[in-house]
Amino acid sequence: MNYLTAIKTAVFIFPIIALLFTIPFILNQYHKYGSINKYRVLIIYSFILYMVTIYFLVILPLPDIKEVTKPLQIAQLVPFSFITDFLNDSSFVINNYNTYLKVLSEPSFYVVAFNIIMTLPFGIYLRYYFQCSLKKTFLFSLMLSLFFELTQLSGLYSIYPYPYRLFDVDDLILNTFGGIIGYFLAAFLTFLPSRTHIDATALQKGQQVSGLRRITVFFFDLFLYLSISLVLSLLLKDIYYVTFIFYYIFIPFILDGKTLGSKFLNVKLVFPNYRFLRLILRCCYIYMYYFKLPIYCIYYLSITTYSIYINILALITICLFYFIHLVIILKKRTIYYDRLFKVEYKSTISVLEK
Repeated sequence: MNYLTAIKTAVFIFPIIALLFTIPFILNQYHKYGSINKYRVLIIYSFILYMVTIYFLVILPLPDIKEVTKPLQIAQLVPFSFITDFLNDSSFVINNYNTYLKVLSEPSFYVVAFNIIMTLPFGIYLRYYFQCSLKKTFLFSLMLSLFFELTQLSGLYSIYPYPYRLFDVDDLILNTFGGIIGYFLAAFLTFLPSRTHIDATALQKGQQVSGLRRITVFFFDLFLYLSISLVLSLLLKDIYYVTFIFYYIFIPFILDGKTLGSKFLNVKLVFPNYRFLRLILRCCYIYMYYFKLPIYCIYYLSITTYSIYINILALITICLFYFIHLVIILKKRTIYYDRLFKVEYKSTISVLEK
């Protein structure tokens, strides 16, 4: 029942952690590969879910803080004590085959088995995706187990006045052994695409600029522009227009069609001729089209009408306006003003980078 509670908690918490992880993940993938591979997404997010799950399996259930008093023993430091405990506490008799199945349901067995199985997927992930050697798998499995044991020894990072679970050196041994078993089991996953294949496929796909990549560049640039403007506004007044010209016109002109954001995400704008002029006209048009015009419409309606319903309708219309443009870019990857100014998005990712 405790295991089930921990799994349910992990499934509940996972979407929140995944949401926080998604933006850095997208930026990292476009920076390294120029695309987002579906197999990589499945592997990485399943790994996050797995790590969250085993963490909650270790710390849950949490006792009432008033119930946690100073224990008589906080650590078990005798290695391989689980063997003695198994022989003494279980009904296992080596020459009695009837006890073999019975012992599987006894705590002295399934606690040991659980500690091995818990880190077995960790070893699989380390070898299959993270391409770790046996030595690194051993080290990382030991470090993971040590982290869990210290978490318990610290009373959940001093939230509790005393440890509410025993620090057990046998857990370190069993968890590390589980990671090593997982390492060897990973050799049988030949039916899955290899990490090398995933990287090569992602780099090949990254030669084209997808709609999602364009949208990512747009919002990443917007974030950087607003961040720079905010910092500079603390020193100078009315700096936003100057920063806009510097960030969206001057920098791309110097960096051959790349802003700071698009340079990081390996995308650049390509113009057939009159690059500087087209760059200026396109930036001014986009600024008016996406920012000034919608804001002006809302402001005009707010001072000319007293109807709350009209203002709400205007706000919904503007949100729909942005949503439609996002869908167009996602589906077609180009939009009319790109054709108007004859601009193309080009990927600067090289297949030789990996």
